Amino acid sequence: MFRISIIKHLIMKSSFFLFLALLSFSFVFSQQKNDSEKIPVLIRCDDLGMCHSVNMAAKQVLETGIPVSMSVMVPCPWFSEAVGLLKQYKNVSVGIHLTLNSEWKQYRWGPVTGVNTVPSLVDSVGYFFPSRSLLYNNNPSLIEIETELRAQIDKAIAAGLKIDYLDYHMGAAVQTPETRAIVEKLAAEYKLGISRYYGEVDVEGGYSAPVANKLDTLTSKIKVLPPGGVKLLVFHIGMDTPEMSAMEDLNTFGLKEMSKHRQAELKALISPQLLQLLQNKSFRLINYKMLNEEKGLDNMKRPGGN
Repeated sequence: MFRISIIKHLIMKSSFFLFLALLSFSFVFSQQKNDSEKIPVLIRCDDLGMCHSVNMAAKQVLETGIPVSMSVMVPCPWFSEAVGLLKQYKNVSVGIHLTLNSEWKQYRWGPVTGVNTVPSLVDSVGYFFPSRSLLYNNNPSLIEIETELRAQIDKAIAAGLKIDYLDYHMGAAVQTPETRAIVEKLAAEYKLGISRYYGEVDVEGGYSAPVANKLDTLTSKIKVLPPGGVKLLVFHIGMDTPEMSAMEDLNTFGLKEMSKHRQAELKALISPQLLQLLQNKSFRLINYKMLNEEKGLDNMKRPGGN
């Protein structure tokens, strides 16, 4: 009788642990299923290192704790400050904003490698050209482009940054099939992702929206995002300081009062309304480090039409 009681007790105990195991599996499966049904949203903030105002705006975004991707401009004067900032936060995935242009009238920069190493990439005083058309009208050497872009990656790594992806300031580094192939070659060599190579769907309109309507524009677009693909929101944040307000775009297509637009983008991005919307049950915030792990670098594909 005593032996039967022990056996019953063991059976009941085993059943209880089996129940817990099944419950745990069910929860994990349900969680995985729920995550797979959410719309992935990737926030990418460009131009870190460009100036102090952009770096301080980035700090405010990082302080929210949300997963975010930030692209740093290695040739720019405030690169070192950006490096120190990015090293402090675990929620950020760092990318190289491959830079071959310098577009501000009162504030210019040139190549990491030096003017004498890449003479076809610079103007008469050693600065990058302000636009893609001026750069490519100068017949830039493909060898020099690769040399400069490689140097930007190497400098970021030497500074201690953990780089996850590449993208491209003003699109200059992927202007032609030949230059795009250089970017792809470097990504493969350094084992990095490339922005827009995972089938991301751009959510347009934030930067060009009127200053007063940034938040409303962003929230209205996000609320109606359809399923399918990673939704990419690219921000150009900054602060409306004397430093940034003094910058004047040499390109006619550049926004007037740029510093006010960047400040408005920052305020919209860190607003409680937008953060609450992005963290509701319909969406899943990710960054490029997470995307590299989930999709795999081998599954990147050149965007259609390029």
